[in-house]
Amino acid sequence: MILISVVPLIVVTILSTENTRKSMESEVIQSNITRITWTGGYLEEKFIQLNNLIYTILISNTLDEYINKMDGSTLSNQYNAQRSIIDTMTSVYYSGNNHLLGIQLYLKEKNKLFTINSMQKQISTPPQAPRLWSEVASSGMSFMIKSNESDPTKFNLIRSVNRFENKELLGSIELQVKWQMMDSALDLLQSEPNYTVFIANHDGDIMYVPEHTDQAEAFERVATALKDIESTESGPGYIQTKESYVFYNTVEPWDLKLVKVIPAKYINQSARTNLSYGLIVGIISAGLSLLIAVILAWSTSKPIVSLAKSMRGISIIKDREPPLSNRMDELGFLEFKLYNMSHRLREYIKTEYSMNLEKKTAQLKALQSQINPHFLQNTLQLIGGLAFSSKPEEINELIRSLSQMFRYVIRGQNDLATIQMELDHLNNYMHIQMQRFSPRITYEVKCDPEAADCRIPKLTLQPIVENAFQHGLDKKSGDWRLQVHVQRNKQGVVIFVEDNGVGMDASTLVELQKSLCRQTNQAWNIGDRIGMNNVASRIKMHFGLQYGVTVESTPGVGTKVSIQIPWVKEGDSSYDQNNNR
Repeated sequence: MILISVVPLIVVTILSTENTRKSMESEVIQSNITRITWTGGYLEEKFIQLNNLIYTILISNTLDEYINKMDGSTLSNQYNAQRSIIDTMTSVYYSGNNHLLGIQLYLKEKNKLFTINSMQKQISTPPQAPRLWSEVASSGMSFMIKSNESDPTKFNLIRSVNRFENKELLGSIELQVKWQMMDSALDLLQSEPNYTVFIANHDGDIMYVPEHTDQAEAFERVATALKDIESTESGPGYIQTKESYVFYNTVEPWDLKLVKVIPAKYINQSARTNLSYGLIVGIISAGLSLLIAVILAWSTSKPIVSLAKSMRGISIIKDREPPLSNRMDELGFLEFKLYNMSHRLREYIKTEYSMNLEKKTAQLKALQSQINPHFLQNTLQLIGGLAFSSKPEEINELIRSLSQMFRYVIRGQNDLATIQMELDHLNNYMHIQMQRFSPRITYEVKCDPEAADCRIPKLTLQPIVENAFQHGLDKKSGDWRLQVHVQRNKQGVVIFVEDNGVGMDASTLVELQKSLCRQTNQAWNIGDRIGMNNVASRIKMHFGLQYGVTVESTPGVGTKVSIQIPWVKEGDSSYDQNNNR
């Protein structure tokens, strides 16, 4: 019910949100393309006004006479001509309103610099040509627009002075202008919040950012977009980046770029609002649907819940049963039949479990009470041979070791023994083996004293060592080495049994590792003696699946068997109960 009511609402909300975003995006793009086109035209008019001021000076007769006809004139006439030029420049300066900060006229041939600003009216002979004049002369351009290096709120408009007949470069006129002159045109781009407007040159360098715009934020927003703008054609257009929408227009013929940047989050804001409202409605609908579903479920499924509680209380293993209800309907009938069925299943399982447990326990006890007949035969032959060549004390030691082995495997009803008892049994076995194979074999035992009292299933170590003799050492020529190390670790106690036998190939090792890791409920294998799989299964049965036996082997180098058991000392009640069950 919740899915039926909420999923369609979520789908409709997502589609509506996307449509709103696309509609908003289209509207913003179209309106800003129009605005930036108009603004570009107004900026062109502003620069044309400034250019007309320069032409007023260039076309004055006084300047033309001073340049072309004053070579042989008197100083008085030259002075009067210069004063006339200053007067013309002064008139132009005051006609430029408050946005014109100064005018400079430089004539290369006469090396004269005419300067007009609010502080001075000056005619000077500079020791070297002005820097901006040199830039115009070297670039070959008729005009340049440069940012003022000392004051970023100003810019310089420089136009060359050329002879009309042959275009010879005679000098330059420079206007110092406030960028605020362009603010009235840039105000046409005010529409969205958090927008950024700036003017850049043809190299992509930002020349002017209005005062109401954070310049650092502007640089961050358009750092990557400016390179794309450089490669675009002239005219209005836009570029969409991951973070913003960048609108641009070329201010002809001044080779300037007008750029407006709108954060993408502005366009997505309305879509997010729509999505938020949709989510709120969806959550409310989901809550109401959940409430209705709970009420309907409680009213229609209360009898089923009661039956489920009765089923949860029934245990197939334990004898106790939950009290039966007095219901007389169909659910009461099902509850009564379920109770009878669980009772019969419990009796059947108990019977089968007891029979299988007795059978398997008898098999395991029989295997424990046996000693490999080949080992027994070889030991008796060894004793018989020593009777003719060795001292009675040595024969007595062999007989004592064999007797201790028999006594260990048949005494006691508990399946768990201490590690020290296992090591003593293993030492008796190795005493006999070392008599048989001396001096080929080297046997070493190291046991952490703290681990000696830890409990372990009986006949764990001796079958593994016997397996090492049968499959590893018997097939190896030269000296034999067998090491048994017992130590504590984070998981409990680990026992290493390592030999230098022939080892196992990769396929045999993989199969053995799989069989040792298999989760089986059998604690023995078919055969006439206890094997490694039996050892691993009994450890898992006693302590859990996280414990057991692992094997590492390298052909020609040897085999290392690791036995991981928990730290369980004698008298631990939990393991005693589990073992005696």
